[in-house]
Amino acid sequence: MSAPYSWLEDALTTIHRADWYRSVQPIQGRAGAVVQMNGQPVINFASNDYLGLAGDDRLMQAAIAAVQEFGTGSTGSRLVSGHRDLHDQLERAIAALKQTEAALVFSSGYLANLGTVSALVGKRDLILSDQYNHSSLKQGAILSGGTVLDYPHGDVAQVRQLLEQHRDRYRRCLLITDSVFSMDGDLCPLPALLDLAETFDAMLLVDEAHATGVLGATGAGCVEHFGCTGRAIVQVGTLSKALGSLGGYVAGSATLIDYLRNRAAGFIYTTGLSPADTAAALAAVAIVQQESDRRRQLWQNVTTLKQALSQQFGGNTDLKIQLLPSESPILCLQVASPAIVLRLGKQLCQSGIFAPAIRPPTVPTSRLRLTLMATHTSKHIEQFVIALNQLARKTQSGDFQ
Repeated sequence: MSAPYSWLEDALTTIHRADWYRSVQPIQGRAGAVVQMNGQPVINFASNDYLGLAGDDRLMQAAIAAVQEFGTGSTGSRLVSGHRDLHDQLERAIAALKQTEAALVFSSGYLANLGTVSALVGKRDLILSDQYNHSSLKQGAILSGGTVLDYPHGDVAQVRQLLEQHRDRYRRCLLITDSVFSMDGDLCPLPALLDLAETFDAMLLVDEAHATGVLGATGAGCVEHFGCTGRAIVQVGTLSKALGSLGGYVAGSATLIDYLRNRAAGFIYTTGLSPADTAAALAAVAIVQQESDRRRQLWQNVTTLKQALSQQFGGNTDLKIQLLPSESPILCLQVASPAIVLRLGKQLCQSGIFAPAIRPPTVPTSRLRLTLMATHTSKHIEQFVIALNQLARKTQSGDFQ
């Protein structure tokens, strides 16, 4: 008798030995800057809820009202029975925020990327993808069947060289990139990529998942931040981070959106976004447009923590902690090994700080990934810096276990 699943135990053993094993971290209570873990309050530096909206009463009331009026589920795909006027309202609100002609809402950001990339290009086409792109962009590129060429992270010169060498061999070409890279916090070189796309008759898709609500004068994202609003860009994003809900979207020209509505499998063949999530996201977009103070407070918190970390941990402690370059509310502290970063994350949690340890293969080097929220206080930031400093001193004395 064969044992077709016997390899799973060996694979798990290998994952454990490499300190790559992962498990869920149960959180209790309402989302916010302080959450409950194992019955204890911890300061939350692990959330993508940048504006603190996931626990906002207005989003919750909007979701409750939608459930009471429409029920809990959309019950079908949007093209069959799952479409509501709420979806139209949200799509118009996203298009207004992004200053595009139209938008299309998907049931998740992952589906938005899979569906959009695979609808725009096919087997006769070329895709140039940043090496550090999110999995959803990479999987969408594979799903398309096109020729995929990765370029070194943020390397505009290499993008140009690849276009010069390969563009004329393919029917269509698509450049794909995150705008804010989720595991580093840096930004893509958007203006230069857009110029290359226009020069070489290529399309440009930008994933604004970690930029929407955060970057730009009105919170529209990296496209606004770089002054590229109105140019021909396919903007993809999520409703689950700064907008505090669930779902994904694509924003762009009316023709693009009409095409995707008819060709994006991730939209056509899945149940529509639930009424509760749709209503919550709609409320969040309104708050982003009306309450710029939230964004200002977020960036003040980013500046405060970044300055404190630069002063305290310039890469000279025995832990060899190094603050990686960032232009976003994502701050990463690079650590020497998976084993050390796991111990560091565990001891921080014991000190009342939730700062997740991120390890290969998700990232090339182990790190603590910190995300700031508008609802963090100066005391929260101070407590984190003190706790990390204490661990550094333990290392120097040989007490770090």
